Amino acid sequence: MITEGTDGKKEGQMKIDVREELLCLAEPEYQKFNSRLIPNINPETMLGVRLPALRKLARELSKEDWRTYLETAQNKYYEEAMLQGMVIGCAKMEFEERISYIRWFLPKIDNWAVCDSFCSSLKAMSRYTEEMWPFIQECRAGNSAYVIRFGAVMLLDYYMDEAWINEALKLLDGVRHDDYYVKMAVAWTISIYYVRFPKQVMPYLLENSLDDFTYNKALQKITESRRIGKEEKERIRQMKRKV
Repeated sequence: MITEGTDGKKEGQMKIDVREELLCLAEPEYQKFNSRLIPNINPETMLGVRLPALRKLARELSKEDWRTYLETAQNKYYEEAMLQGMVIGCAKMEFEERISYIRWFLPKIDNWAVCDSFCSSLKAMSRYTEEMWPFIQECRAGNSAYVIRFGAVMLLDYYMDEAWINEALKLLDGVRHDDYYVKMAVAWTISIYYVRFPKQVMPYLLENSLDDFTYNKALQKITESRRIGKEEKERIRQMKRKV
């Protein structure tokens, strides 16, 4: 699938030793800090490379034989997965090819940070919201927690538009998964929709199929926004379900 370019030309050899670069960029103190933010992965699989350095390396790789890089990329370290997602996001390719790489990469995601960073890296997809929508719906129906979270965070990053509110809320309302990081992504996305479009989203908050945790967490996130006034926050708090 990823051994040669779409133009049929043979790819050259990689000039960058990715593992060596990552080891050089690693910061032990940052590794200790970052590993506490992602408790569900083994700290020994994290090197401690900062996001700006990873993004810079991803841009450099995207100018080389990035298809061969992805085909041969190692997966021992957290940063190696993060880097692959960033390369998929910034490398030049057509929509269908990028979708195929997204499908290829999603099973590799095993934590919220790689998931959310991958979503934010896919800025080229902002031009294809209509074309991408069936894939977002497909993610919602998946069994993997991070595939579902990917779909929810993509709504947050690329569908935060009045034209998509009804479809997005309908999709989020249909999520059924017990994973904490899924519930948090759904709550977070709904809260931002409300902050941006309160009149349109309030009817949904008054009548929805969300589980109690996700619903209450969405209300909490809304009240944490600085864009919401004091009286409105109090009204939102009173809507909380008693569990």
